Amino acid sequence: MSTQPQAAVGAPLSRVDGRLKVTGAATYAADGAPKGVVHAVVVDSGIGRGRITAVHTEAAERQAGVLLVLHHGNAPKLPYLPNPDSLNLPGERLRVFQDDVVHFFGQPVAVVVATTLEAATHAARLVRVDYRAEEARTELASAPSAGEPITYARGDAEPALASAPLRMRMAYRMSRLHHNAMEPHATVAQWEGKRLTLWEKTQWVQSPQAELAANFGIPARDVRVISPFVGGAFGNAGRAWPHITIAALAARETGLPVKLVLTRRQLYFGTGYRPAYEYEVRLASTLGGRITAMTHEIRSETSSYETFAETGVMATGQMLYTTPNVSQTYRTVPLDVNTPAAMRGPGFSTSAFAIESAMDELAYKTGVDPVELRRINEPASDQSNGRPFSTRRLRECYSVGVREFGWNHRDPKPRSTRDGNWLIGTGMASAVYETLRRPAKAQVRLHVDGTALVRSATSDMGPGTYTSMTQVAADALGLSPHKVTFRLGDTNMPMAPVHGGSLTMASVGSTVQAGCDALRRQMIHLAVGDPRSPLYRVPIEAIVVRAGRLHVVGDPGRGETYRQLLMRNERDYVEVQGSYEPTESRSSMYAYGAVFAEVAVDADLGLVRVRRMLGVFDAGRIISPKLADSQAIGAMVGGIGAALLEHTTTDHRDGRIVNANLADYLVPVNADVQNLKAIYVDGRDDEADPIGVKGLGEVVLVGVAPALANAVFHATGHRARSLPITAESLL
Repeated sequence: MSTQPQAAVGAPLSRVDGRLKVTGAATYAADGAPKGVVHAVVVDSGIGRGRITAVHTEAAERQAGVLLVLHHGNAPKLPYLPNPDSLNLPGERLRVFQDDVVHFFGQPVAVVVATTLEAATHAARLVRVDYRAEEARTELASAPSAGEPITYARGDAEPALASAPLRMRMAYRMSRLHHNAMEPHATVAQWEGKRLTLWEKTQWVQSPQAELAANFGIPARDVRVISPFVGGAFGNAGRAWPHITIAALAARETGLPVKLVLTRRQLYFGTGYRPAYEYEVRLASTLGGRITAMTHEIRSETSSYETFAETGVMATGQMLYTTPNVSQTYRTVPLDVNTPAAMRGPGFSTSAFAIESAMDELAYKTGVDPVELRRINEPASDQSNGRPFSTRRLRECYSVGVREFGWNHRDPKPRSTRDGNWLIGTGMASAVYETLRRPAKAQVRLHVDGTALVRSATSDMGPGTYTSMTQVAADALGLSPHKVTFRLGDTNMPMAPVHGGSLTMASVGSTVQAGCDALRRQMIHLAVGDPRSPLYRVPIEAIVVRAGRLHVVGDPGRGETYRQLLMRNERDYVEVQGSYEPTESRSSMYAYGAVFAEVAVDADLGLVRVRRMLGVFDAGRIISPKLADSQAIGAMVGGIGAALLEHTTTDHRDGRIVNANLADYLVPVNADVQNLKAIYVDGRDDEADPIGVKGLGEVVLVGVAPALANAVFHATGHRARSLPITAESLL
């Protein structure tokens, strides 16, 4: 941990890359345009399951500008070596153009490469594919589970349920959700001899690097991935999807750089999504609301060729509340669909809807205030493993939320408050997400002109990695933020973990801190060992650095600048490699939150409007308040979408997604988001990592949907157990 005075960390610094983004100077994956680039358009399958019997390409190949049409009948065989390093899942990843099997509607079955995007798009429509179709199974509710379930148990839930004075049984459903980031997935692939360069939309540059190395049977060092900016992802750019292999294959076969951009429609089939869930809760408690037992029966969809299982969906029920008897069973259901992926708050946001809705139902059953019910069941330690909490300020989140939201002013009776024809309701929910850390490295270079360059192969899909890392580096080096440049998104840079799971700040931030601390100490050692320095033989601990100047504590006049020190020692720069390796903790580490919401529901039409929302979060040290607000408010918007608007509609006859566009797949707009506010309770977590953060980007979404669902119940007296809560479900 740095002992430097803090100036940048904790300040509401504007995004250092903001001007690049608003002026269009930031370069995204599809902006990669090497000389001679040509365009690829994917042809998708028109059935949900079966085999390809013929691919007719003649009409497409006759079109002006068409260079190549690839499909399983003429594509070269690829090695597809095992690859555990790209977030690949149990099973066998999709092997593009390697056989005639169709696993899901929209699967890539061919690609057209042409000199212009228009020519490639037109020619792709002329490719005709014949199939031998089989019945596709795409509906979670009617399909059986497969394989052994994931289970957890403590105590003895069944006898506790049988003997409890109060028992409840509730079934919840969550629809499939798609990420719908602003930037579509895109790849530009270029071969130079045996070396491949990829401009790619990704949350982890090492993932496509490892995937393409394995798929083509080449060393990972021969694959370079460049991804300086990502226009949103929310999880589905974490792993490498099949289109990157298509782009690289097309580039190798044509000998030209190839650009492939998925259409908005193709994003619904070509990349992952949050899977649909069925979640049954049985709950037992005393008449006063103390929980004695809970059982959780969970089912979620996955593809037929890979198994996607979110084990985080089980964690909430194991540790959020004091529950002596717990039984959990989690089953995945293989369907003829493409493979799901992590989506913001993965697992935890799903379980939170079920558990926090059940807690609200229990509150009304017992007559205990929903906030007080949660306080009654607040655990002293993590019951899932017996460990103490590193920090847990959830009670403080409740107290602050109750005060700031005005919770105690509400009439607790459902359907008791009106504003004209609008029914007014308030609801709340707890939030929790695990604090994750991973090894990371960074390179720190201090130049003779007094500026610093910090590099790490991490990503920034929107939370502000460029800015937050600049803040950490500036304080550790004793420089103003405008003197520090942070670079990311290139496999030629030092290794970093996937940009997801709220682990970037803890992991990369800690290695940036370590590297910059080491460099600052190196410069201090250089000064105190230099007879020409005014700091010669001054005790090391008596020296600080502010605004690029080393000086004695309490005697600012005695010192010199980095520039003076380097010039005198004839050094153009000093460079240090920083690293962070998380240690095994004996504590339970999570971020927490409490979300409060007020809704208005039209008494005649069932329309739901969100009037205001407050989130109070225990996320450890807040590096950048402005970025934190951006994350929290953005997550509230996403939670509004999940609760009230977003769902994928599938035609189960063949697995076709009928609303695979932004006109029919509804997401919140400005009119849907009124008064949103976030508060962060004080308190760093030094056990979690050297910079004291616990992760923010995931936890801020987790409690939003259940808080809104609980508010809808309070407004209407109708309990919605399926998401999204549509007008027709309330009529």
